[in-house]
Formats: sequence, structure tokens, C-alpha cells
Amino acid sequence: MKTLSTLASAVLILALGSPVLSRSRPEQANQSEQKPKLMNLKGEVKLDGDKITFVADDTGKTWDVVNPETLKDHVGHHVEVNAHVYADKGQIHVMKVTML
Repeated sequence: MKTLSTLASAVLILALGSPVLSRSRPEQANQSEQKPKLMNLKGEVKLDGDKITFVADDTGKTWDVVNPETLKDHVGHHVEVNAHVYADKGQIHVMKVTML
């Protein structure tokens, strides 16, 4: 009876543990795929109402700025930003700003 109890416990641990282990690997793979690119972009900082955006020179694409406080002193200026680009969300996270 003790052997049956031990065997049942082992089967239960394997049954519950396997899905947890198999889920952790794809999540790790997805995290590495979702890391944003760090890029230099040239463009103009614009104010749309109370929202600061960045319009890229090369594509004309308007990006939402995740941390707009970094660009608040550059509204209307032509700048180069070093930013993490979240292309799927249309957002950038500005790390550095240089006046052009």
C-alpha cells in the first residue's frame, strides 16, 4: 500500500510539474523575441494637444513617446533620439536626445 501511495504521488508530481516546465521555455523564448531594438532616429518632436509625439524624417511615421518628459523641452525641434523602438505598438522609449 505504501508503494502504491508513493507511485501515485510521483505520477501526480509529474502530471502537474510537466505543464509548468513546458510553459516556462516558450515564455523565455517570447521574452527574447520581444526585446525592443535600440535605434537612432532623426525627426521632429511635436505636441498634439497635451501629447508629445516624434515624427521620423525617413519614414514620416509618428511615434508615441513612452516617456514624454524626456522630449518636453524639445517640442518643435529637429532632433536625433536614441530610443528603444516598439514597432508593434508604435511607441518609442527615449534614452538620449541630441539637437540637430
